[in-house]
Amino acid sequence: MAKKSAIETNKRRRKLAQQFSGRRARLKEIVKNRELPIEERFEAQLKLAALPRNSAPSRIRNRCEMTGRPRAFYRKMKISRIALRELAHSGAIPGMVKSSW
Repeated sequence: MAKKSAIETNKRRRKLAQQFSGRRARLKEIVKNRELPIEERFEAQLKLAALPRNSAPSRIRNRCEMTGRPRAFYRKMKISRIALRELAHSGAIPGMVKSSW
């Protein structure tokens, strides 16, 4: 099980990223628009830098829904390999059979 603080930090990051997504997208659009004057684009860049760091989607870490494990994460099922293996052993995932030889 991951540290509770790490899991909560990630939850806050997800919430902030969702909250600031519209504003961040508008500012990025202004920065990328080459037809606008350089001063306006630079001002948008400064506003973008002034947003909270944890509101950036790249700071969100994929974590297992069950255990909070940050590594060996399957995006399709949103769980880690260890949790997936335990669910497969218990027969909770239809059609999945653990191979053994």
